[in-house]
Order: sequence, then C-alpha cells, then structure tokens
Amino acid sequence: MPDVEAIARQFIAALPHSHALGMRLEAIDAGTATISMPYDPRLIGDPATGVIHGGAVSALMDTACGAAVMSHPQAGFSTATLDLRIDYMRPATPGQTIRTKAECHHVTRSVAFVRAVATDDDDSRPVAMATGAFTVERKG
Repeated sequence: MPDVEAIARQFIAALPHSHALGMRLEAIDAGTATISMPYDPRLIGDPATGVIHGGAVSALMDTACGAAVMSHPQAGFSTATLDLRIDYMRPATPGQTIRTKAECHHVTRSVAFVRAVATDDDDSRPVAMATGAFTVERKG
C-alpha cells in the first residue's frame, strides 16, 4: 500500500506556488486533508487592513481539496481541478494562520467531489467554504 502522507507531501512540495505560500500538510487520511498557510505580509490583499488576499486563500483551498482526492481509497494519485466554488464568509484575521480542512465525500468513475472549510485561529467561524469537482485517475 502506498504511503499516502509521503505522496501528499511530495505533491505539495512539487507545486511552486505551495512553497511560495508556505503551505504545510498538517494531516491526511483516507479522503481528508488539512493544509495550513502561515500569515505572511507578502500575501496581504488590502494594505489598510492587513487581510490576506483571497487568491492566496483560494490556492490553499484548491491544494487541500486536491490532496483530499489523492488520499481517497477509490481515487488515484493524480488529479486536476474541474470546478471549484469558494464562498468567502469573512476576512481572515491578520497575523493568524489559515487552515483548510478538505473532505472528498464522493467518487465516481471519473470525478471526485470535495467540500472544504478554511478557518483562522478562531476555528468556530469559517473564513471561506468551498465545493469542488476534481478529475479521478482510477487506481490499478
């Protein structure tokens, strides 16, 4: 059985934007992944407030969703985003790490469906929520 965590870490390390954004794999299991992104002043979208740009949050959510698909027992170790809808609920608190928890909840022959929630240190209030569809390359 392949080492899902090692494959996910390799996947994240191979993406230059993930490295540039400081993404870190925190947890991965069968169909779930949690990836964090530390606060970085280079990613500020609004200098007046210090809030991280939505594009950085979007990249974090997309990466976490892809990792969740890759870790699902019925999917393969290769995927691409077909569709990703992100609803921004509130600005992330400046100075805090943003963390996305993604779950691949359904896999068909060629498409995996994922949902994700991004939070900052106030884990009770979402920063953003996402639903998406990703390609599936069936195992063996």
